[in-house]
Amino acid sequence: MPTPRLPQTAWAVLGLLSFPGERTGYELKKWADSSLRFFYGAPAFSQIYAELRRLEGLGYVTSRRSGPDEPRAKRAYAITGEGRAALAAWAAGTDAPGAVSLKHPVLLRVWLGHLAEPERLRALVAEHVAHTERELKGVREALARADGVEAWAHPQIALRWSERRLEAEGELARGMLADLAALGPGQPAPDPPTCG
Repeated sequence: MPTPRLPQTAWAVLGLLSFPGERTGYELKKWADSSLRFFYGAPAFSQIYAELRRLEGLGYVTSRRSGPDEPRAKRAYAITGEGRAALAAWAAGTDAPGAVSLKHPVLLRVWLGHLAEPERLRALVAEHVAHTERELKGVREALARADGVEAWAHPQIALRWSERRLEAEGELARGMLADLAALGPGQPAPDPPTCG
Protein backbone atom coordinates (compact mmCIF):
# COMPACT_ATOMS: atom_id res chain seq x y z
CA MET A 1 0.00 0.00 0.00
CA PRO A 2 1.51 3.36 -0.98
CA THR A 3 2.46 5.82 1.73
CA PRO A 4 -0.14 8.60 1.86
CA ARG A 5 0.91 12.17 1.13
CA LEU A 6 0.85 13.87 4.49
CA PRO A 7 2.34 17.17 5.60
CA GLN A 8 5.77 16.85 7.16
CA THR A 9 4.31 17.97 10.49
CA ALA A 10 2.13 14.83 10.52
CA TRP A 11 5.25 12.69 10.05
CA ALA A 12 7.01 14.65 12.80
CA VAL A 13 4.13 14.03 15.23
CA LEU A 14 4.03 10.35 14.28
CA GLY A 15 7.80 10.28 14.75
CA LEU A 16 7.43 11.57 18.31
CA LEU A 17 5.15 8.60 18.96
CA SER A 18 7.60 6.12 17.43
CA PHE A 19 9.59 5.99 20.65
CA PRO A 20 8.39 3.61 23.39
CA GLY A 21 5.35 4.54 25.43
CA GLU A 22 2.11 6.47 25.13
CA ARG A 23 2.03 10.25 25.20
CA THR A 24 -0.62 12.92 25.63
CA GLY A 25 -0.82 15.87 23.28
CA TYR A 26 0.67 18.00 26.05
CA GLU A 27 3.63 15.61 26.41
CA LEU A 28 4.14 15.60 22.64
CA LYS A 29 4.23 19.41 22.64
CA LYS A 30 6.76 19.47 25.48
CA TRP A 31 8.97 16.97 23.68
CA ALA A 32 8.70 18.86 20.39
CA ASP A 33 9.67 22.06 22.22
CA SER A 34 12.76 20.38 23.65
CA SER A 35 13.89 18.59 20.50
CA LEU A 36 12.18 19.31 17.16
CA ARG A 37 12.31 23.07 17.59
CA PHE A 38 16.09 23.06 17.22
CA PHE A 39 16.04 21.76 13.65
CA TYR A 40 12.48 21.61 12.29
CA GLY A 41 10.23 23.81 14.39
CA ALA A 42 7.83 22.78 17.11
CA PRO A 43 4.21 22.56 15.98
CA ALA A 44 1.57 24.44 17.95
CA PHE A 45 -0.86 22.55 20.17
CA SER A 46 -3.57 23.01 17.55
CA GLN A 47 -1.34 21.44 14.87
CA ILE A 48 -0.44 18.52 17.11
CA TYR A 49 -4.07 17.74 17.93
CA ALA A 50 -5.16 18.16 14.30
CA GLU A 51 -2.44 15.77 13.14
CA LEU A 52 -3.29 13.27 15.91
CA ARG A 53 -6.92 13.21 14.70
CA ARG A 54 -5.78 12.75 11.09
CA LEU A 55 -3.32 10.00 12.06
CA GLU A 56 -5.94 8.23 14.16
CA GLY A 57 -8.36 8.39 11.22
CA LEU A 58 -5.73 6.68 9.06
CA GLY A 59 -5.22 3.95 11.66
CA TYR A 60 -1.64 5.07 12.37
CA VAL A 61 -2.39 6.06 15.96
CA THR A 62 -4.66 4.79 18.68
CA SER A 63 -5.84 6.73 21.70
CA ARG A 64 -7.37 5.99 25.04
CA ARG A 65 -8.93 8.21 27.65
CA SER A 66 -7.69 8.12 31.22
CA GLY A 67 -9.89 6.59 33.87
CA PRO A 68 -13.10 8.20 35.14
CA ASP A 69 -11.61 8.56 38.63
CA GLU A 70 -9.12 11.18 37.42
CA PRO A 71 -10.17 14.83 37.93
CA ARG A 72 -9.42 15.74 34.29
CA ALA A 73 -9.60 13.07 31.67
CA LYS A 74 -6.59 12.91 29.36
CA ARG A 75 -6.16 11.19 26.04
CA ALA A 76 -2.95 9.23 25.53
CA TYR A 77 -1.77 8.31 22.04
CA ALA A 78 0.34 5.43 20.75
CA ILE A 79 1.60 4.50 17.32
CA THR A 80 0.13 1.38 15.69
CA GLY A 81 2.03 -1.24 13.72
CA GLU A 82 0.56 0.21 10.54
CA GLY A 83 1.66 3.69 11.61
CA ARG A 84 5.19 2.50 12.34
CA ALA A 85 5.38 0.81 8.92
CA ALA A 86 4.12 3.96 7.15
CA LEU A 87 6.57 6.15 9.08
CA ALA A 88 9.47 3.83 8.25
CA ALA A 89 8.46 3.86 4.56
CA TRP A 90 8.25 7.65 4.56
CA ALA A 91 11.60 8.04 6.39
CA ALA A 92 13.30 5.71 3.90
CA GLY A 93 11.52 7.24 0.92
CA THR A 94 13.34 8.11 -2.26
CA ASP A 95 11.47 11.35 -2.91
CA ALA A 96 13.65 14.44 -2.51
CA PRO A 97 13.01 16.01 0.90
CA GLY A 98 13.09 19.49 -0.65
CA ALA A 99 15.29 22.49 -0.18
CA VAL A 100 15.94 23.88 3.26
CA SER A 101 13.82 26.98 3.73
CA LEU A 102 15.63 29.85 5.40
CA LYS A 103 13.50 32.68 6.73
CA HIS A 104 15.75 34.80 8.90
CA PRO A 105 13.77 37.73 10.34
CA VAL A 106 16.87 39.42 11.79
CA LEU A 107 18.69 39.25 8.47
CA LEU A 108 15.62 40.66 6.71
CA ARG A 109 15.75 43.67 9.03
CA VAL A 110 19.48 44.09 8.43
CA TRP A 111 18.78 43.96 4.69
CA LEU A 112 16.39 46.86 5.28
CA GLY A 113 18.89 48.58 7.56
CA HIS A 114 18.90 51.76 5.48
CA LEU A 115 15.45 52.40 6.99
CA ALA A 116 16.50 51.78 10.60
CA GLU A 117 18.37 53.68 13.27
CA PRO A 118 21.91 52.22 13.33
CA GLU A 119 21.93 51.84 17.14
CA ARG A 120 18.60 50.00 17.11
CA LEU A 121 19.79 47.72 14.34
CA ARG A 122 22.95 46.85 16.25
CA ALA A 123 20.86 46.25 19.39
CA LEU A 124 18.58 43.94 17.40
CA VAL A 125 21.54 41.85 16.22
CA ALA A 126 23.03 41.82 19.74
CA GLU A 127 19.66 40.53 21.05
CA HIS A 128 19.82 37.83 18.38
CA VAL A 129 23.30 36.81 19.57
CA ALA A 130 21.98 36.52 23.15
CA HIS A 131 18.94 34.53 21.95
CA THR A 132 21.19 32.18 19.97
CA GLU A 133 23.34 31.61 23.05
CA ARG A 134 20.22 30.73 25.08
CA GLU A 135 19.12 28.30 22.35
CA LEU A 136 22.60 26.75 22.33
CA LYS A 137 22.35 26.25 26.08
CA GLY A 138 18.94 24.61 25.56
CA VAL A 139 20.18 22.18 22.92
CA ARG A 140 23.14 21.25 25.11
CA GLU A 141 20.74 20.54 27.99
CA ALA A 142 18.64 18.36 25.67
CA LEU A 143 21.79 16.51 24.62
CA ALA A 144 22.74 15.94 28.25
CA ARG A 145 19.27 14.45 28.97
CA ALA A 146 19.57 12.16 25.93
CA ASP A 147 23.14 11.09 26.66
CA GLY A 148 23.46 7.35 27.13
CA VAL A 149 19.84 6.57 26.15
CA GLU A 150 20.29 3.99 23.40
CA ALA A 151 16.83 4.55 21.89
CA TRP A 152 17.72 8.22 21.36
CA ALA A 153 20.89 7.67 19.32
CA HIS A 154 19.44 9.23 16.17
CA PRO A 155 17.77 12.18 17.94
CA GLN A 156 21.19 12.83 19.51
CA ILE A 157 22.69 13.12 16.01
CA ALA A 158 20.02 15.69 15.09
CA LEU A 159 20.68 17.58 18.34
CA ARG A 160 24.45 17.59 17.74
CA TRP A 161 23.79 19.04 14.28
CA SER A 162 21.59 21.67 15.95
CA GLU A 163 24.40 22.47 18.38
CA ARG A 164 26.84 23.03 15.50
CA ARG A 165 24.27 25.12 13.61
CA LEU A 166 23.69 27.35 16.63
CA GLU A 167 27.42 27.75 17.19
CA ALA A 168 27.75 28.85 13.55
CA GLU A 169 24.71 31.15 13.84
CA GLY A 170 26.30 32.88 16.84
CA GLU A 171 29.55 33.35 14.95
CA LEU A 172 27.72 34.69 11.88
CA ALA A 173 25.67 37.11 13.99
CA ARG A 174 28.78 38.40 15.77
CA GLY A 175 30.32 38.93 12.31
CA MET A 176 27.21 40.87 11.31
CA LEU A 177 27.65 43.08 14.39
CA ALA A 178 31.23 43.79 13.32
CA ASP A 179 30.04 44.64 9.79
CA LEU A 180 27.42 47.02 11.19
CA ALA A 181 30.00 48.69 13.42
CA ALA A 182 32.27 49.18 10.41
CA LEU A 183 29.50 51.12 8.64
CA GLY A 184 29.75 53.89 11.17
CA PRO A 185 26.98 55.91 12.80
CA GLY A 186 24.65 56.20 9.81
CA GLN A 187 24.42 55.38 6.16
CA PRO A 188 22.38 57.13 3.48
CA ALA A 189 19.51 55.22 1.93
CA PRO A 190 20.56 53.54 -1.30
CA ASP A 191 19.16 54.56 -4.67
CA PRO A 192 16.39 52.20 -5.76
CA PRO A 193 17.46 49.54 -8.24
CA THR A 194 16.69 50.22 -11.88
CA CYS A 195 14.72 47.79 -14.00
CA GLY A 196 15.91 47.09 -17.45
